[in-house]
Amino acid sequence: MLSGTHTVDLPRSVISASWQRSLAANVDPDLHTAPTVFAADELSDLRKRHPLYPTLPLLRETLLGFAEEAKHIMIVADAQGHVLWCEGAKDTRGSAEDVGLAEGTLWSEGAAGTNGMGTALAVNSPVTVHSAEHLVRTYHHWTCAASPIHDPDTGTTIGVVDLSGPIETVHPSMVALVSASSRLAESEMLARMHAQDEELRARNMRHLIALRGEPGALLSPTGRVVAVEPYGLLPSRVDVSADRVELPDGREAVLEPLAHGYLLRIPRQRHVRRSVLSLSFLLPEPKVVLDGREVPISLRHAEILAALTLQGRLTADQLALRLYGERGNPTTVRAELHRLRAQLGPDVLATRPYRLTADVETDFLAVRAALRAADVPLAVSRYRGSLLRRSEAPVVLAERDDLATGVRKAVLQRGDANALWTFTQTDSGEHDVEALEQLVKLLPPDDVRLAIATARLRRLSQDD
Repeated sequence: MLSGTHTVDLPRSVISASWQRSLAANVDPDLHTAPTVFAADELSDLRKRHPLYPTLPLLRETLLGFAEEAKHIMIVADAQGHVLWCEGAKDTRGSAEDVGLAEGTLWSEGAAGTNGMGTALAVNSPVTVHSAEHLVRTYHHWTCAASPIHDPDTGTTIGVVDLSGPIETVHPSMVALVSASSRLAESEMLARMHAQDEELRARNMRHLIALRGEPGALLSPTGRVVAVEPYGLLPSRVDVSADRVELPDGREAVLEPLAHGYLLRIPRQRHVRRSVLSLSFLLPEPKVVLDGREVPISLRHAEILAALTLQGRLTADQLALRLYGERGNPTTVRAELHRLRAQLGPDVLATRPYRLTADVETDFLAVRAALRAADVPLAVSRYRGSLLRRSEAPVVLAERDDLATGVRKAVLQRGDANALWTFTQTDSGEHDVEALEQLVKLLPPDDVRLAIATARLRRLSQDD
């Protein structure tokens, strides 16, 4: 693979997935250069306005010495993949410009195919792309390692830092180095953010004090809560796109602009509305979100929530049977319910009988609804794996089997390659020989997924 010659080895999963996205975007493997989007005279203003501009001295100090010694170049691009800075070894920069790796060009996967910057942005993770792992053949003599950089305030990706160079100068520490540099840049931005928060509090705390006991908060320009009275009144962030803000508990607050932030005033009267409880139980680990706030959840508590969602009002005796079978102990269940109720609140989990009183949204019921509506593409896209896959609770086992069987039957009957591919990427379908056989028959010869499905089918046959 590193030599750019043909290999019988299957590509890494991150590379094969990138090829698939790139080909779906109609990237030509024989494309010679990435497109130029910004002229040289446009770059100056773009750089100065970009949030990574203040971190450039740190990135240069961290990466440029290595880049020049290893005959590499350091590249910094924005969140769309536009190259804003390209610095390093002079000879390498000249070679890079020959293949369109220059300031002002666009290196997203959709524009240039599989490459370090574009793929790191696509998967939101550090990536190394060697030689023939690039989809476009022009780049087979290059290797690159890239890592995304995130805004410490919002968590969104704001850019990517990359080391690129000729394949013969590849160094195993490249990806570790760019990962460390991206974390350092994020740390520097976080320190700047904390300093701005302190300045906001120093200048405007008097406005919060002037509310004379009325609930309120100081917010950053992006809506992050910097100071609040009383403590715990608000989530960590508030939508500041309008003058009046509806809070998660139904109350309406007034937003007033300040220097470098906002004052949020909250009237004392309370408008009650039901909480929203979101259950994502088709993930490798269960996830619970209550009114936009993620709640840590144990497997046993997730099983309780699944049982109450599926079967409604239940006594402790009924829950014990559904969670533990005949050996179930209602006293144990009551203790678990007491802990869960303290975590979620009495307005979410009611007693006598036990029931959920919030508006409940679940991924597994969404799959069931899509199956009932005969919407197979929607059902398989929402089915991300087995329901609470580590659970042995009878109520979960029954629903898990019904859901997996229903999705499998619908996918096989539809005979759609995309639906089959998605199903075979789940833990329910990855060892399904019949689904893989049908997928292999349906995929066209030039589809990169064909090699992956064929290899997996071969391995399953050998295991038998």
